[in-house]
Amino acid sequence: MIPRIHKQGSNSLGLLHYLYGKGTHEEHVDPHLVASFDGMAPDPGRHPSATKKDLAHLLDQPLALLAPDQRPDKHVWHCSVRAAPDDPILSDEEWGDIARRMVAATGIDPGDGAGCRWAAVRHADDHIHIIATLVREDGRRPDHHRSGRRAQDEARRIEVDYDLHRVAVGDGTAAKRPTSAERHKAEREGRDRPAREELRETVRRAVAGATSEEEFFDRLAAAGLLIRKRVAPSGDLLGYKVAIPDDRNGEKEPVFYAGSTLAPDLSLPRIRERWADGVSSQSTEMSPDQKDQAPTSSGPAMARRRAASASWQAMLVVDDGRDAQVAAQISAAGEVLDALAKTSAAHTRAELREAAFAFERATRSHIKAERGHDRALRQAARDLVHSGPALGRGEDGASTAMAIDMLFFLVTAVAHWHAKKSHAQQAAAARQAAERLRTAYRDAADIPLGALYLRGRNLSQPLRQRQAASLRQAVPELAEQALAEPGWFALAATLADAEAAGHDPAGLLSEAAGRRELATADSVSEVLMWRLRHMADLPADATAMPQRTTTAASGNDHTAPPSASRSDQPRRAR
Repeated sequence: MIPRIHKQGSNSLGLLHYLYGKGTHEEHVDPHLVASFDGMAPDPGRHPSATKKDLAHLLDQPLALLAPDQRPDKHVWHCSVRAAPDDPILSDEEWGDIARRMVAATGIDPGDGAGCRWAAVRHADDHIHIIATLVREDGRRPDHHRSGRRAQDEARRIEVDYDLHRVAVGDGTAAKRPTSAERHKAEREGRDRPAREELRETVRRAVAGATSEEEFFDRLAAAGLLIRKRVAPSGDLLGYKVAIPDDRNGEKEPVFYAGSTLAPDLSLPRIRERWADGVSSQSTEMSPDQKDQAPTSSGPAMARRRAASASWQAMLVVDDGRDAQVAAQISAAGEVLDALAKTSAAHTRAELREAAFAFERATRSHIKAERGHDRALRQAARDLVHSGPALGRGEDGASTAMAIDMLFFLVTAVAHWHAKKSHAQQAAAARQAAERLRTAYRDAADIPLGALYLRGRNLSQPLRQRQAASLRQAVPELAEQALAEPGWFALAATLADAEAAGHDPAGLLSEAAGRRELATADSVSEVLMWRLRHMADLPADATAMPQRTTTAASGNDHTAPPSASRSDQPRRAR
């Protein structure tokens, strides 16, 4: 259940016209009172002789107790209370009880017999609106300080009492939600998201891997945003505002939002904290040695391999680091997700964008990040941006799957960390991001896994048996599970490639399995396969490896005919 305290107003009748009207999209159905301060207020929705003006006059009567120059300019208090989509439909009596609890909890009508006058209007199944006059019956002003927080606390108790959907408790670090007016405006204009959310996403992407104010503002301009800078008389830059060019107000002027109003960590001072960690101002190019190690890797592919490496190292910090170090890694992981979404191919971009959008909430808590420990992830984000868009095939596509695989485990570790710290909203956001990454991984891994599947299926029986023996030796507790998975063929091909490159397959497997538990993985074989290809500096794209003499023997376990179609190759989840 979500209560929301709206801005105070000065026109009771105007608000009642909205509450009893048809709504902006004819969504108001059967508006009527469910409760009021005395239980006898006139209801313009159900009583033919009652008017909205009658109700407004009744609510505003306490204003007459004050001299005109002592009356508050903004005397109209407005609170909406909305149930979750999966909650049962509550009766008018139940909503009336909820309204009485809300006005008592917020100090509007605390039950002392002299509270403010109020009325609760229901015009839809899932929510009510409460209107009140901010002058008590005794002429005093109500004590409604921090009424929003108090309403949230009462909502948590109501959820328990009515067995409703339990909303995760917030900690005041979330970005401001779009208002209903902003959401309706986006719908009218055909936008996927309200301007506030579009701007927040665009600014986050501009921040990802940036190292200076100049670069940050250049990226904002390149994204097509309008920018206003706030400059002190000394010439120092104090802050900024941004706007979407075609997002206009009633006067046809652009609607600007300050960075701090988009999200707490997007104010200029907070962004500057990231620039003090020494990340290179130049994107990292491949050295000759690196090119020798991965001769088929393009710039985007190498950037994704670096992102996978940085994600793995960050996961170890999340598991064992100090809170301030972990907070820095989580913030930088958000930058990597933003950068990956911005530069990935079309078939993975949408899910990666949703993953980054969800994870944004997980990047903020009351634990202050200790900058510097996130340098590797922030450099990885920078490399992704500067390497440019990736193709959805070849080494670009395969290394994207490798990076997503590592990021999935990092984001899952973040969800566990937040849960241990009782950061309910952040943990929920990280879990949502992990599910999006799971879907993005399936889209990215389909083709490269198919190629590895075919290579592994066509290995000779003795070679595959040798790789199976290495698997049983390295991870005996998980070997049979891995051997029964479709991904075993991809793992077998990878073990063969690693052996041909001079590595000890059993040793690599032991190291890969020992880095982090695998019991919860959906596909042990795929996770091990990506780790091995990364650790052994093997191309992520199997077609880049030289073909070997791999005559398949009849009767091999788990084999399918070499002419099997791609549709026979199951797509595995993380």
